[in-house]
Amino acid sequence: MIKIDKKRLIELQNNFKNKKIAVIGDMMLDSYFWGDIKRISPEAPVPVLEVENEFYRFGGAANVALNIQKLNGIPLPIGVIGNDNHGTIFSSLLKNAGISKDGIIVDDKRPTTTKTRVIADSHHFVRIDQESKEYLNTKVEKDILNLFKSKINELDAIILQDYNKGVLTTSLIEKIISIANKKNILITVDPKFNNFFSYKNVSVFKPNRKEAEDVLGLKIKNEKDMFIVGKKLLNKLKAKNILLTLGEEGIAIFQKDKLLNRIPTKARKVSDVSGAGDTVISTLTMALTAGANILEASYLANYAAGIVCGEVGIVPIEIKKLFNTIRNDK
Repeated sequence: MIKIDKKRLIELQNNFKNKKIAVIGDMMLDSYFWGDIKRISPEAPVPVLEVENEFYRFGGAANVALNIQKLNGIPLPIGVIGNDNHGTIFSSLLKNAGISKDGIIVDDKRPTTTKTRVIADSHHFVRIDQESKEYLNTKVEKDILNLFKSKINELDAIILQDYNKGVLTTSLIEKIISIANKKNILITVDPKFNNFFSYKNVSVFKPNRKEAEDVLGLKIKNEKDMFIVGKKLLNKLKAKNILLTLGEEGIAIFQKDKLLNRIPTKARKVSDVSGAGDTVISTLTMALTAGANILEASYLANYAAGIVCGEVGIVPIEIKKLFNTIRNDK
């Protein structure tokens, strides 16, 4: 069982301050329409939502950037938005949050990836997605790579945050990893299915159970299955660490020298798992840049995920809440 004493917790918390982390990947906008349904439309047999509140939040890689900021780091989101109304809203959210827009490229040929959720009488009624899953054209891909190169010497770490929306092409992934490794900069990955095995030679590769099962064609039913999955991923990806998130079963960590370590879940109550993966990769990366080893970083990330799962909606982790919760946990 991993434990971090109070002195070490204070040291790590202090070391979180001002770590600069590039978050490269699919920037998204989450849009919410919240209200009541009291009647059926006269135009068609569908309910009419009387909107009481409309609001917007960061989604995708932008939510990871927000988590970095709330953990006392300095995020640099690098990605693409469209030249549209949602892109304008996204830019205003960056400004209001005090997050740099230097890494955001506007592509006239793509929409801003937006997920609109209609909440009726406190129930999620429907979701509307506006997005392109086409890979970036070569010009925009080159612009992102050049922008990344111009910032590389300022960075403490890099997060590649993939939601299969087209920003992280195979070519871009390989070039970014190669540059990061030459500069000896920590690079962590939150993958999705399409590019799964393109993320070779990274510091930490963090799939969830479903992603690992789908890509390997294996079901994780017990410890033996987990061992097989971890070993296969280590062999195929040549990562320094594989961190497998298992929902209510916590986290499994695989390394070549110590193949399996387990960290049980810290969720007290689960209200909503939305954004928990974003919180894990953010906390993990911040902790590693702060000098934590992989077990300490996973321990902190697991606590952070447990905290946000107790909240409704996508909520970033706050640094004080994280460390105070750990200190007060008997």
